[in-house]
Amino acid sequence: MKRTKSRTRLLMLCEAAMMLALALILNRLKLWEMPQGGSVDLAMVPIFLFALRWGLGWGLIEGFIFGLLQMFIDGAIAWGWQSLLLDYLVAFTPLGIAGLFRGKGKGIFAGITLGCLLRFIVHYISGVTIYAITMPTECLGMTFVNKWTYSLVYNGSYMLIDTVICLAIFALLYKPLDKYIQARDVLAQRS
Repeated sequence: MKRTKSRTRLLMLCEAAMMLALALILNRLKLWEMPQGGSVDLAMVPIFLFALRWGLGWGLIEGFIFGLLQMFIDGAIAWGWQSLLLDYLVAFTPLGIAGLFRGKGKGIFAGITLGCLLRFIVHYISGVTIYAITMPTECLGMTFVNKWTYSLVYNGSYMLIDTVICLAIFALLYKPLDKYIQARDVLAQRS
């Protein structure tokens, strides 16, 4: 039993490292980038995959470490320490919430949606409280006079696309990788 536990822990640590590396690589391959930070990329996919396989606690840690590494590797766009804290460490940690839906069948889609929604809320708060000082009157072909609307449109524009892409990828992978996504191999080792 002890040997199985240590094997499972080693597998989890290896997958954590591989998924972090993959997320950081995918983060560099941006499909679209916003002028004041935020982008559309595939970086959340491996973070969600890890959280769905290993659960809430490890998923939250993975999201936090990804945010920390991204802050240093990606050349953080920030307006002070508050912005670094919110837009990197706090924003990416909730992606691990998807781990609540570990082994829950198609419930994984609710987990992914919830993780993306929580990340959006953090970016939205950051936009209203910190980035409001840099709010342009025009952005994305629209005129803004309200920081609440600006943050909603600005952060919603890339987060909505990111969310749809993640859901589409998991919908495509759901059948062929069902056992892996649902962590049946890991859960079987624990029994």
